[in-house]
Order: sequence, then C-alpha cells, then structure tokens
Amino acid sequence: MAIDPLKRRQTEDLNRSEEQFRLLVEGVTDYAIYMLDPNGHVSSWNAGARRIKGYEPEEIIGRHFSQFYTDEDKADDLPRRALEIAACEGRFEREGWRVRKDGTRFWANVIIDAILAEDRTLIGFAKITRDITEKRQSQEALERAQLELFQAQKMEAVGQLTGGVAHDFNNLLMAILGSLEIAKKRALAGQDNADLIENALQGAKRGAALTQRLLAFSRKQELKLEPVDVSDLVKGMAGLLQRSIGPSIEIVTSFPLVLPRVQADGNQLETALLNLVVNARDAMPRGGVIMLSARKQSVRKAEGKGIQGEFVCLSVTDDGEGMDAETLEKATAPFFTTKGIGKGTGLGLSMVQGLMAQGGGALALKSSPGGGTTAELWVPLAEEGEAIEPDVHPDTSTVPLLRELTVLVVDDDALVLMNTVLMLEDLGHKTLQAYSGEEALRLLEQGPLPDLVVTDHAMPRMTGGELAAEIGKRLPGLPVVLASGYAEIPGGVSRDLPRLAKPFTQSQLAESVASAIS
Repeated sequence: MAIDPLKRRQTEDLNRSEEQFRLLVEGVTDYAIYMLDPNGHVSSWNAGARRIKGYEPEEIIGRHFSQFYTDEDKADDLPRRALEIAACEGRFEREGWRVRKDGTRFWANVIIDAILAEDRTLIGFAKITRDITEKRQSQEALERAQLELFQAQKMEAVGQLTGGVAHDFNNLLMAILGSLEIAKKRALAGQDNADLIENALQGAKRGAALTQRLLAFSRKQELKLEPVDVSDLVKGMAGLLQRSIGPSIEIVTSFPLVLPRVQADGNQLETALLNLVVNARDAMPRGGVIMLSARKQSVRKAEGKGIQGEFVCLSVTDDGEGMDAETLEKATAPFFTTKGIGKGTGLGLSMVQGLMAQGGGALALKSSPGGGTTAELWVPLAEEGEAIEPDVHPDTSTVPLLRELTVLVVDDDALVLMNTVLMLEDLGHKTLQAYSGEEALRLLEQGPLPDLVVTDHAMPRMTGGELAAEIGKRLPGLPVVLASGYAEIPGGVSRDLPRLAKPFTQSQLAESVASAIS
C-alpha cells in the first residue's frame, strides 16, 4: 500500500523537529534539563545536568531524583512534597542547596513542571535546575558590603555626635562647676551666693534640654500629649525667640483669628519651634525676617506626607540662603549639619522629625538656593471637647503635704539617690535608702514599711519595673513611683505604674508623691 506523500513529509518534518529539540536540550550546558517519571525516577539527562551535577547518563538514569537533595531536605520530605505540588498545581519552584556527585553543595534554582497526556493524566515531570551559587555569593557579598558601609557611616555619625555633644556639655559643665566652686567659697565666707546657684541651675536645665534632644532623636523621650493652643504657645515664646535670634532679625507672625487646638506635648512643641527659628537665624548671617504662620488643613493619604487627617500646619519661613536639592534631601538625616565643627550636633531637625512622628504628625521642608527655607510642623488636631490642662509646676511651698511620709528611695547611683533623698527630706518627709532592688526588698521584709517607694528603673540585676512587680505581689497596697527618662520601657512594665520623668525638679517630685498617695 502506497504511503501518502503529504503524510510522509509531515512525519519526516515532525521527526526532524523532535530531533532538533532533543539536540537543543541535550546541548544546553547552563541548565540541567531532564525528565522524571511519575514516581520521580530520572528518565533523561542533558549535558547541563552532567556539568552541574557530575553524573553521566548511565550513572543516574533510572535512579530517584531525591539523591540530589541534602539530608536535611530529605528528612523534611521535600522531594515528595515537590512532586506533589507540581502534580496538583502544575508547577513547583524553589531555591535551595543541592548535592553533586562528589558530595559538594551548590545553591540551585529548581523548577518542576507536570507533564500531562491529552486525557490530562500525569505521564511525568520536566525538571530544570540552574546553579546560581555565584549569584548568591555576589548578593551576600553586596549585603556584607552594605552592612560594613552602614557600620562605617554609623561610626562616623557617632564621631560627629560625640564632638558636638562633648562641646555643648563641656560648656554647660564649665558653667555649673565654676558657679558651684565660687558659691562654696562664698558660703564659707558667709556671703550671698543666690546668683551663682541660679546660674548653676540654669546650666543644669540646659544640660537636661540637650539630653531631651538626644532622647527625642531616638524616640525614647516621654511625651505628654494634650490639647495645645498654638497661638498662645507662640505668644508665650515671643521673648525667648527674640532673645535667641538677636536684634538683627525681625520675627513676623501671621495667624488666623480662630485656630483649633492641636494634640501635642507643649514643651516639646516649643523646643521644636525654637530649633527651627534658630536654624532660620543661622541661615541669615546678615539679618532678615522670619515669618511664623499657622493654618488648618486637611491631608489626604495620597498627598505623600505619610500622614492623613486634620492638622494645623505651623510654618517657619526665612529669607536666607536656602538649600539645594542635595542638601535639602540630607537636612533631616541624623548628625547631618552645615554648621561648623562644635557649632551643632546635627540632631536639631532629626529631633524635630522624631517628635512630630511620635506625636502623629510630620516635618516638611521646602527650600531653594537663594529662595529661603520653609519648615512646616504638621500637628494633629485635638479631639473636640478636650480641656486644656495647664502644665504648671508650682513652687514647693504650694504643694499640699497631707502628712509626714516615710519614703523608700531606690537608685544605684549614689549622687542621684542622695539628691532625691535631700529633696524629700526638705519637703518634710523621712527616707529609707537602698542601692538596688534586692536591698529594697530586704528592707521591706525587715520593716517597718514605708508609705511609698520611689525607684529608678535602669538598675543592674533587678530593674525598677521588676522591683515594682515584686512589691505588687508581696505588698499589693504599697504605692510605687517609677523614675525614668524613657517612654518605652521593655520588660512588660505596667502602664498604670505612676511615672516620674527624669531629670525632675523638687516640685515635680512633690507632685508625684502627693499623686501616688492620694
């Protein structure tokens, strides 16, 4: 019977195509391409498989593909699960370690595709493996280089921070030590030294403010969020702002007649505003005008400020030198400063940015060379109906003392312990002293019991939070005040535990004591 020439030609073309495809697959050396039967046994083997895995065809065909897997993957039953996923979903892909004939490992990208007959029955799997060890090593090398660069940048930043902070603290310590040294001589001579004591106190307060800047930068400073009237806040700062910038610069304000209150820490908002005004002053060495303005504005998520909702935008605008795009991009980076050595820590704008973010707001900067700079503080509105509670620390003479108390003071720092004890005794209280949580518990066991415990948090072996928890178990009726300068205290410390922010004044300590026993 004669064969139809057309069918013969089609058959020859098909055979030729299959042979070309076979030669193509077998000739590929960058990929291991081979077939598996439905049970996972190798049924074909190309040149790439020989190069990557090290087996000749006669050594591997008929054997199970699981021998390419590590012992760990075999223990996890990965070969079986891979075929199961490929059979159910049509494809399995993963990266992982594979084993060559000589026992060495390589990092592989593996793809397993299910091969189905026309009736959709499974007839086997096509498996493609690529050795990407070099790619992975390059990626790891890049990550190591990035980490090393980050560490180098961090060390450079620490060096910049150390220089700036050391300069500032040395000035403060010089004022404090010098004033106290002369005050001591005057006291021994029976002379008045109130002015020197006041000068030392001012230096200490400035040191506390510098510490607050560092804590705010790390977002670990305690914030007291409450409704704040921005217009009143700026008016109350007028004298301070003008003294800070000098006579060659004029401050102009532009506020609407009615401006809603914002939810913020008033003290820290003042600090942020002062930082921005001082930066504006430094940008105008020959004098100029600083404009303070505010407006209410809604922010949608799509605007890209990282915030949304109702805000008051408090702006500080100068007509100074301005910044180019590169400097503007770095302006809020930690430790970045355009000021000279010893004239700034590079924490100002970072601190402001941290404060705004911690309070649910944002800092935005706009500037151009020669066009001045506008710094915007976006502060969220306070809830309607919230009352403004004045943040006033009365004189110690106005703090009501219901009765004489016995207070157990716990602190591992002898100077801080002595200072707290002197403050309490000056208020008319009696004190017990302990240098650790363990010593405090021993005193409580021995008795008599105090009326109150005031403890530092950051102590070795047993923290103040742990001490408070232990006292709560043993003596649940004994009030404890936890002294700390941090808002985020690890270790599951109860938020209901009364807090005293460090550094504290005598009036703040008196208020905390009165509140704890009320």
